[in-house]
Amino acid sequence: MSDLSLKGTKPEHAAGISDIKLKRKLWTVFIITASCLFALMFMGPYIYLLLTSLKPSAEAVSAPPTLWPSRFSLENYKNMFEYLPIAKYFLNSFLAAGASTILSVFLGSLAAYGISRFTSATGSYFLLFTLVIRMVPMISIAIPMYMIIKSMGILDTQLALILVYTSLNVPFAIWLLIGFFDSIPKELDEAARVDGCSWLGSFIKVILPNSLPGIATASIFTFMLAWNDFLFSLLMTSTKAKTATVGISEFLTAYNLDLGPMTAAAISFSLPVMIFSFFVQRYIVSGMTLGAVKE
Repeated sequence: MSDLSLKGTKPEHAAGISDIKLKRKLWTVFIITASCLFALMFMGPYIYLLLTSLKPSAEAVSAPPTLWPSRFSLENYKNMFEYLPIAKYFLNSFLAAGASTILSVFLGSLAAYGISRFTSATGSYFLLFTLVIRMVPMISIAIPMYMIIKSMGILDTQLALILVYTSLNVPFAIWLLIGFFDSIPKELDEAARVDGCSWLGSFIKVILPNSLPGIATASIFTFMLAWNDFLFSLLMTSTKAKTATVGISEFLTAYNLDLGPMTAAAISFSLPVMIFSFFVQRYIVSGMTLGAVKE
C-alpha cells in the first residue's frame, strides 16, 4: 500500500497494516526456507550418489568416506559396462516397462471410460474391487504370481514381466483416469453418436484427443512403477530377461562391493526418468488437476 493510500487513516490502523505486511513477509520467508530444507533433505543422498559416481574407483570405497571427489573421473561409468552386461539389463527394463505401459493405459482407459459413461451397480462393485486389489501389499501376491507364471512356462521372459506389470498397473490406471473422464462433458459423446460414431468410435475419435493430459499422466506413472520394480523382476527372471534394478544389485556380493560402478549404474538408471518427467511435468500437473475436478 502506498503512502498516498495511508493518508487520512488513523495511526493505529496504519500500524496494523504494517504488522500484517511484516507477518506475511516472515511467513513467506519461513515457507521458502522450509521448502529449501526439505528439498535438500531429499536431494542430499542423490547428490552424494552423483558425486561418488564421479570419483575414482579406489576413492569411492575409501574410509572414511569423502563427499567431494579429489578429481572427477568417468572411470566408474566405463567399468559398469565391463563388470556386467548392464546395457542388456537396461534394454530389458525399457521393453518390459514400455510394453506394459501401453497395455495398462489402453485397457485402463477403456475400463475407466465404460465405468464413467455407463454407471451401474456392477461398475461400482468393479471399481471397488480394483481399489481393493491396488491396496493389497505386493509382497503378499508375489508368490502366487510366481506360481502362475511358472505354470504358464514363461519364466525368465519379457512376456512374464509384461503380464505381471500390466496386471498390477491396470487398476491404478483405471482409478487415475476415471476422474478425468468424469470431467469431460457427456455431450461430446452424444454429438459423436449423432454423427454416426459407435461408442468405441466416439471414444477413439473424440474422447481420447480431449484427454491427452490424463493419458500422459497415467502413462508416466505406470511406466515409473514398472521401471522401478525390483521384487517381481527378481522372482520372475534369472538371466535372459533380467532388468536393471536386479542387475544393479549384483554389484554387491558377499565377497566384494563395487561401489563406484554401482553408483554409476544407479545414476544412469535414474536419469532417463528424471529427464523425461522434467519435459512432461506440465502434463502431469494438468492431468492430475483436471482429473480431480468433476463438472
